[in-house]
Parts: sequence; structure tokens; C-alpha cells
Amino acid sequence: MRKIIIYFSLFITISLCLTGCTLFDKVKETSFFNSEQSNSNNKFPKQETSNNNNTNNDTSLDRDSSINNNPTNKSTTTDYSNKDNEITSWFYIPNDTHTTPAINPKLTYDLSNYNAIYNGPVNETTKTLYLTFDEGYENGYTSKILDVLKEKNVKAVFFVTSYYLEKNPDLVKRMVDEGHIVGNHSKTHSSMPTLTSDITKFKEEFSDVESKYKEITGLDMKKFFRPPMGYYSERSLAMTNDLGYKTVFWSFAYDDWDPEKQPEINYAKHKILDNLHNGSILLLHAVSKTNTEILGEIIDSARNAGYEFKLLN
Repeated sequence: MRKIIIYFSLFITISLCLTGCTLFDKVKETSFFNSEQSNSNNKFPKQETSNNNNTNNDTSLDRDSSINNNPTNKSTTTDYSNKDNEITSWFYIPNDTHTTPAINPKLTYDLSNYNAIYNGPVNETTKTLYLTFDEGYENGYTSKILDVLKEKNVKAVFFVTSYYLEKNPDLVKRMVDEGHIVGNHSKTHSSMPTLTSDITKFKEEFSDVESKYKEITGLDMKKFFRPPMGYYSERSLAMTNDLGYKTVFWSFAYDDWDPEKQPEINYAKHKILDNLHNGSILLLHAVSKTNTEILGEIIDSARNAGYEFKLLN
């Protein structure tokens, strides 16, 4: 009887050991699965509203210009986590010598590495100017601006938002019909560096404008981009470049954007003409009553000073 009890005890002990090993293996498998699931859920973090220098976020962008968020497509993605995402505000340093102004001396990278410009092409035989207008919304002046440009035979780039496209399809058609370029000014006029951690939203700032433009004109949008408010980072420039866009800053702008605080006529004329220089990309806001009233005279005076107006390409 005692032998039977001993054998039975040994059987129970061995069974418990085997069961314990099996349960331990199951715990390991479950922990690994949960870890992988957690990593998968964090693949596309929520949109940030502050400077994003966190290199732990997924900052891979599909090089295809269409929105494709398949995280397994490793061969067509680029990791931007090594690119600085500090928000920088565009500025230039004016001079009184009619020469290309200096820009932010603290930049640690070359804008041309990311297909970004602030001065247009120049040559030795002619002085050139490039006229651009920002169009976040319509204030009743774009039609008159187009009238002046047509009369003076000047072509310009109009940077438009999704909102502008939705509300002003006829004006957009007229821009295209009269030989102007309609550029991309984003869907929501957001600071682009705040969107770099959300791949879908970053791309949508471009693609939404593109699709609305094509609905109106039947054409693909030419890939010129003006960053809203002039906010950028090395990372946002790199991601914009990989979507096929040229980022267009400016080498002249002035305080013309507030319809309630319009600059005085003579001040505006002198401000613009005193800062002309070869290759200048001029940023004017089409909501400005002052700009509309002086545009024809500005064009005539610039030509009298030896400048030609050209279209960015």
C-alpha cells in the first residue's frame, strides 16, 4: 500500500511540472503578442501641436505621392527621424542695395538639398522678378488683380488652400485659362512641422488640394508649395520634397495681409520698389485692397527700372 502511495505522489509531481512548463510557455507567447500589438498600435501617433523632436515616433513617408499607409511596404519608405523638426519661421534680412537678401544665419542645412527656394532663376543679361500671390480666402480683389495681370501681360503663381478652391472655382479656372500657375498652400493652412508625426495628415494637406484642383480644372496641379505662415522645419522640407514638391519661400513681403490694416498707397509703392532685386520672388496677398490698387503702377515702374516679370518653372 505504501508503494502505491509513493508512486501516485511521483505521478502527481511530474504532471504538475509538465503543466507548469506548458503554462509558462503560453505566458511568454501572450506577452510577446501583446508587445507586438502595442507597437503596431503606435505606428502612426496622434497629431502633435508642438515642436516634434521625438525620434521615437514613426516618421516614415511613402515616396509615392498617393496616400498609402501600408507599414509593411519597407522598400518605398524613408525614415525622417534624424531630421530636425524644430519649427522655424521664414525670414530674410532686407538691404538697400537691390541685391538678394541674406536669410536665417542659424540654419544648419542647405535649402537646396530639399528643393526649397526663396529667389528665382537669374541670368546676366536681364533682371527678373517672380510675382506670387497667397490665397487663403477671397476678399473680392482677385478678379481685378487678374484684369491687371492680363492687361500688363504678366503671369503669376497663385498659392491656394482647399477652402479657396471650394469657394472660388470660377476664379481658379480663370487663373489657369490665362496662363497662371495655381500652387498648393495646403488643405487647412496649418504649421507643417506640427503634422510630421502623422503621415496621413501630412500627405492629406497636399493631396486634398490636388484633388479639388483636378475636379475644377481636369488638370494635375503643378507641384509648387508655399508653407502656411512661413513655418517649416528640416523634416517638413524633406517630406515635402519627397512628395515631389518645390517649396517656394520669398525674398520680399510686407505688411499687406490684414484687410482691416491696409498700408497707405505711397508707403506700399516705396516699400515694394525700394526692395526689388534680380530674381526676387515677391509675396503679395490678394486680400489686399492696396495691392490691387497699385499693382499696375508697380509693374510699370519695375519695367522702367529694367526688370522683366517671369513665371516660376
